[in-house]
Amino acid sequence: MTATPPGNAPGNAPGGPLRVGLVGYGLAGSVFHAPLIAATEGLTLDTVVTSNPERQQQARAEFPDVRTVAGPDELFDRAAELDLIVIASPNKTHVPLATRALRAGLPVVVDKPVAGTAAEARELAALAEERGLLLSVFQNRRWDNDFLTLRKLLAEGALGDVWRFESRFERWRPKPKGGWRESGDPAEIGGLLYDLGSHVVDQALVLFGPATRVYAESVVRRAGAEADDDTFIAITHANGVRSHLYVSSTAAQLGPRFRVLGSKAGYVKHGLDPQEAALREGKRPGPGWGEEDESLWGRVGSGESPLTGGGHVEATVAGDYPAYYAAVAKALLEGGPNPVGAREAADALDVLEAARRSAHDGMVVTL
Repeated sequence: MTATPPGNAPGNAPGGPLRVGLVGYGLAGSVFHAPLIAATEGLTLDTVVTSNPERQQQARAEFPDVRTVAGPDELFDRAAELDLIVIASPNKTHVPLATRALRAGLPVVVDKPVAGTAAEARELAALAEERGLLLSVFQNRRWDNDFLTLRKLLAEGALGDVWRFESRFERWRPKPKGGWRESGDPAEIGGLLYDLGSHVVDQALVLFGPATRVYAESVVRRAGAEADDDTFIAITHANGVRSHLYVSSTAAQLGPRFRVLGSKAGYVKHGLDPQEAALREGKRPGPGWGEEDESLWGRVGSGESPLTGGGHVEATVAGDYPAYYAAVAKALLEGGPNPVGAREAADALDVLEAARRSAHDGMVVTL
């Protein structure tokens, strides 16, 4: 992936911050992208696109200098004044909006999933490469505290050879909330497989490399639900590691976020990274950001139960969502690496598509 050379982003004023246009101000746009963009040195939130008057008002209240426009046409009319487009609108709009931005000569960040299919993701990646533009995918869970802690343990060899990686992203939402995220219409790219599944699959591939086989079970459990709300994915990696991934809206008792079993020891960690909750509460990155209370730290050990105090407490590395946009800014201003490339996202979509096929046909899918 070739990043836009320093100073060559379309609207970049020499020495000034890169001006960002944000499309969408729902959950992703208002809770994650806008605050993180605003907190990043070298970036400034210039324009927010939302047709909802209440969200426009919310954006102006939270970021008094921001412009608000009702639709992407108004944004692209000012393409020459902008340096980066961030797409945080519904999933079905990701590909057309990213294509339009790239054809306008603008670098792009797209929320996950970047597309509905791996083929579409690779087409976008090829377009970005052809234009010499950054195309990055917002996979913020690579900067979760538990994920960073596990990467540290693996780098240290503390677990030995990993045999099995268990990852759970579970919720207890017995009643559907509705909306496009839970829509059964394939065009909406809804359901947990493509929502939370995008996170757990991406993490597994980053940690343990390419997948060779995929098996999945996916069901609709809640009355009135349209799309999958309880899904299990088993991945066999090329290096022999087995990943068992669970995403659910129907977990009355939450399991450990991670349970990782190796030849020397295992690592068990409960609880979600605190950054999303902090952002939802209106907190912003600063001193102590991403740090977790010691009572939630995981444990490393062998042959004993963490519930009875076995093994030793492993201090959790602080989560660091701000690192994503810091890397985007560095890529655009200094030619640094893309923090999450679209081709990586396409590899994860290969697995998600295989999982959907496996769950439908009751078979193991070979990649």
